[in-house]
Amino acid sequence: MGGARGAPTVPEVLAGLARHPFHNLFQRWDWKAALLSSLLRGTIFFFTNLISGWHAAAGAMLAEFALRAATSGFYGAITESLSAAQPSWAATAAAMIVLPFLAHTLEFLVHWLRGTPKLGLSIATSIIFTAFSTAFNLFAMRRGVLVTSGECKSLSHDLSRMPQLFWEFACAGPKRIVRIFTGTSSAR
Repeated sequence: MGGARGAPTVPEVLAGLARHPFHNLFQRWDWKAALLSSLLRGTIFFFTNLISGWHAAAGAMLAEFALRAATSGFYGAITESLSAAQPSWAATAAAMIVLPFLAHTLEFLVHWLRGTPKLGLSIATSIIFTAFSTAFNLFAMRRGVLVTSGECKSLSHDLSRMPQLFWEFACAGPKRIVRIFTGTSSAR
């Protein structure tokens, strides 16, 4: 089975995750995603809650940091699994629906229970960040960056590739539009 060039399809990847959660989620837990997500999202929650005071901002940041440290490694493993799926547009769509639903539902509950003061602004900002970061992570993982299985490189190597990847990512949409309008569209 499999999609183009023997790559798995999105349903095959999701079925594999469900059939073998220990291997696909725990053994492939993505420490790079856990570290980077914790730092970035903790910062988002700090600054969106700073208007309510330092204490509220620090509490929201620490809650988000703990939540993401515990969960983002699993989300990274799911993203890495989907990065191999074809067609890539379906994998991107699945990642941008499944992961945000899981992540932001849990995120809302944790911050609602702890009483984060700027909850709506915090969650909205986090959702916007997720839209971009999920698409970028898939883009990077398809190029062997930010992965923790297979041919993974060090985090410092991955970070050194970020400026070029950000540029390629920013140009990918316009290039795709040009290919569509010129009739040279590809499956990727």
